[in-house]
Amino acid sequence: FIGIMLEVQVTDTVTINVDGELAQVPKGVNVIEAMRVVGKEKEIPHYCYHPKLSVVGNCRMCLVEVGNPMRDRQTGEAILDENGIQKIGWAPKPVIACATNVSEGMHVRTNTPSLVDCRNGVTEFLLINHPLDCPICDQAGECRLQEFSAEHGRGYSRFKEEKNVKPKRTRLGPRVTLDDERCILCSRCVRFSQEVAKDDVLGFVDRGTYSTLTCYPGKELSNNYSLNTVDICPVGALTSTDFRFKMRVWFLKRTHSICTESSVGSNTEIWSREGKIYRITPRRNDAVNDTWMTDSGRGLFKEFESEDRLKSYSVDQVAKSLDDAIAATRALLESGSVGVIGSAHSSLEEQYLLQKIVKHTGASYEMIQHIGEGDGLLMSEDRTPNLRGALITGLINELPETQLGQLKGAIESGQIKTLLVFNEDLEQLGIDLSKLKESVQVIYFGSSKNSTSEQAKVVFPSLSVFEKEGTFVNQNFILQKFKQAILPPMGLMSDCGVLKAILNELDKGSNTDAMASVDELWGEISENVELLKSVRWSEIPEEGLALDAEAFANLNFVETENLKYKPKLVSETI
Repeated sequence: FIGIMLEVQVTDTVTINVDGELAQVPKGVNVIEAMRVVGKEKEIPHYCYHPKLSVVGNCRMCLVEVGNPMRDRQTGEAILDENGIQKIGWAPKPVIACATNVSEGMHVRTNTPSLVDCRNGVTEFLLINHPLDCPICDQAGECRLQEFSAEHGRGYSRFKEEKNVKPKRTRLGPRVTLDDERCILCSRCVRFSQEVAKDDVLGFVDRGTYSTLTCYPGKELSNNYSLNTVDICPVGALTSTDFRFKMRVWFLKRTHSICTESSVGSNTEIWSREGKIYRITPRRNDAVNDTWMTDSGRGLFKEFESEDRLKSYSVDQVAKSLDDAIAATRALLESGSVGVIGSAHSSLEEQYLLQKIVKHTGASYEMIQHIGEGDGLLMSEDRTPNLRGALITGLINELPETQLGQLKGAIESGQIKTLLVFNEDLEQLGIDLSKLKESVQVIYFGSSKNSTSEQAKVVFPSLSVFEKEGTFVNQNFILQKFKQAILPPMGLMSDCGVLKAILNELDKGSNTDAMASVDELWGEISENVELLKSVRWSEIPEEGLALDAEAFANLNFVETENLKYKPKLVSETI
């Protein structure tokens, strides 16, 4: 039996009775999910159940009492009591809510004295060998055992014998460390590895209180989704080797963002404090990434903490003010013979402003397609987050190639005098920079130093996705927004602000505020971009906005096989 209840859009509902109150819940869901619909105060405590994994009923914590309206077996007529009310046939013993589906007329009791005793007993057994050292546990603050033991535990221990000590600081893989003494044998990590990651490397050995989580001989937990086991571990057993004991989670600020590793656009949460990012975790979005993300996507923030980070504007390799850099850029763009190399890593707002610059200057424009090997889950072959945003804003009208086309010839032949480059290294694109130093003036937007930035006439340091806000359009044409998590390096303006300032310089009669917010910019985008009519920044939901697929038939957009990729959600793979 597979416990994925919320993957199918259910329109049918049933009426159930929860602790004496009627409630409407989706038909076919289990009791745990039904109680989530009813309200948080009706939450059923559980450990082993996860909505994206199969149901095993290991922990026995989610016990409830259920009953169904009684009917005569022969006639099918309702059996009534002395008051004319249909009798309820209660199950003789509590049942586990994770493996019990709701049905019309079902009665559910969630907090009777017998259930309290059952949960107290389960909690007591779980704590027999569990160390009672929550203050020093790395999971403190987000531990389900800590939460439920406070609510359902006895508050004291009757266990007098010596605890069974299990291994600590066990390396399961390059990114996951196990404190086995904290493991409650819920098997979430085992099922995730088998059912989602398709990398069956985890299992239990020994029996009873000596059961231990381990990897199969000769194997380790090294797949690109291994840290998801840390996310779903309900206790402090599985920990991230990188984040382990570095910061208490209650000190961290959580910000909604989008993974930029590929066009899947996995929803994420950035955990930061005082301008420093400590970790990135997945955020649930059933239409995009379920509740998972890649391990490689979690470390992208470290690229912007390197010594190669660009932190100041420059003209002729000398640090200058933003105004000086913009003035130099204006002079170069007005000199004629302009070429622009755009980026599918730019936000939709940046691409919208860039296409206005392209139109204003009459520049020749190209964008590079970055392709890698997809994994069939949440790593697509398109290794950029916003290629489709460029299609929508009109920056491109067909899929770009993986190498520069006619623009490369125009650059090398001297037809292009000014080249505006976004987040690309010309040397990696096959252009000999030593031959261009005198003939082409380069304006570079990027976050890190490279061979292009070192020879550029003007350099504008770009902000990372963690330091700004905006939107991306993922491979399924879902418009998703990301928010600013940390402050940028001192003195730097967002790319949107810089592009607006350049536009204002080019259009001398403009009185537009160069520092307009993303919300204000969207007022302009929703008026001028046909496929985004009436869309407002503030109205884009947290789970994203699915754009009208039929509208894209009007685009000159012929997908190649490597960009037709759609991630297989967990609901489709199980």
